[in-house]
Amino acid sequence: MSTDSTTKPTGTVPDGILIGHLTPGTAAWEEARTGLTITATEIAAVVGLSPWMSRFTLWHKKAGLPTPPFEMNPAIEWGNRLEDAVADKWQDEHPGQLAAPAGTWKHREREWQRATPDRLIYPQPAHEFDVPEQAVGLLEVKTSPFGDEWGPSGAEDGVPIWYRCQVIWQMDVLGLRRTEFAVLISGHDYREYVVEYDEAEAKILRDAAERFLDDVRQGNRPPIDGATDTYRTIRVQPDGLEDRDVEIGFGLVCRWDDAYEQLAAASAALTQVRGEVLDAIGNGKRAVCEGRRIAYRTVRDGHTHSLHPYTSSKDAA
Repeated sequence: MSTDSTTKPTGTVPDGILIGHLTPGTAAWEEARTGLTITATEIAAVVGLSPWMSRFTLWHKKAGLPTPPFEMNPAIEWGNRLEDAVADKWQDEHPGQLAAPAGTWKHREREWQRATPDRLIYPQPAHEFDVPEQAVGLLEVKTSPFGDEWGPSGAEDGVPIWYRCQVIWQMDVLGLRRTEFAVLISGHDYREYVVEYDEAEAKILRDAAERFLDDVRQGNRPPIDGATDTYRTIRVQPDGLEDRDVEIGFGLVCRWDDAYEQLAAASAALTQVRGEVLDAIGNGKRAVCEGRRIAYRTVRDGHTHSLHPYTSSKDAA
């Protein structure tokens, strides 16, 4: 995106103030997202529902403490590359409406509440060069390799909970009442969903965010949880290495010993059940049970390369 907001259609919304059309990674973009603010992509972490960031990590980020660096991966890269193409598909399916880049917004009264939706939806202007006026909704564009978190196209509960948190927050910031999703799954399966604004849900999220920011101000660190993201954050806290012993509690040692004993037993059990599932699949591709997809195999040179679990109880795409 351009950093020049004058090059973008900029309509009005009921409750939001446009900060700008900021390029991800720039100083202006980082400034709009850091400090004691909560963005739409962070709110799921606040309430413990994000699959990518833990509450522990977000607390450290907002407190100005070290957090693991962002790491680009193929899923993120191709999601970014395909965003315009998927948005174009939605545009083709919805004549009479215009989806335009949205920019970064803050709430008119709660300046700490921020959002950067993918697109704002406007009625199609009568003339090509007319500037849209009042936005009527939001468009979120997503891509997914398997789609096991998503329900059937159009399903009322088809949107993963962490994305529902994101768009409820976005609508709350801007004062809009409807978000449409355009989702491309497995590179060919196009689906659409709608999420309507829910004031009760928005209040739950706002209250949780205010409590979270208050904990940051008071230095109340969240407890350590079992998220990999939390462990990565703990790893980047120490500065340097001192050659000294640190005494830890006996109870913690017992939990350490028990966890590693359970890990060894679980590892053996997992290896056994993976072998049994792979043996049952034979030269098939997927293991299923009563319509639920359990695991799938990949092949190289005619032989099994790997066996992967589907990550949800819902059917994968």
